[in-house]
Amino acid sequence: MGERVASCVWRTTAELVLAADERFGEPVDSYVNGSQVWLRDDGPGGIALEWRLHPVAGFQRPSGVGTADVFAAIVFALRNALELPLPVDQLWDGLEAFPCYGDEVEPVPLAASCTAALGIAPEAFGIVDHTAIADSWERTQGTVSIVDALFVQLTP
Repeated sequence: MGERVASCVWRTTAELVLAADERFGEPVDSYVNGSQVWLRDDGPGGIALEWRLHPVAGFQRPSGVGTADVFAAIVFALRNALELPLPVDQLWDGLEAFPCYGDEVEPVPLAASCTAALGIAPEAFGIVDHTAIADSWERTQGTVSIVDALFVQLTP
């Protein structure tokens, strides 16, 4: 059994991306693999949560957009009704929120805190095994969907 943590998950939509921007602002970190990350103290009791916009399997950065600029470029295009460099569902599969520093949190209070912070209720929440998901993603060199794996673990 790997690292089991409480988690909330949303599928990516333009509305979700805009809500993340409106509520959280620019990500604190952007990765070459497409991940966008915010670290915020809006968990139950003010604990720190990692909000991670997970890339699609086999993520490819839009041509002409730098790694640190992908999120901002998409938000700008959405807010100004411009052509997107790539559709949001070709960049990110979904958003996940979970405790940052090994804090133990029950799923229901986590979901309530996440809903209040983002303004959108998660599509699924519960306990997930991050180690198993990470191992699968590494083994396939990023060709599997992390979000699909999360939903598999969270769906009875």
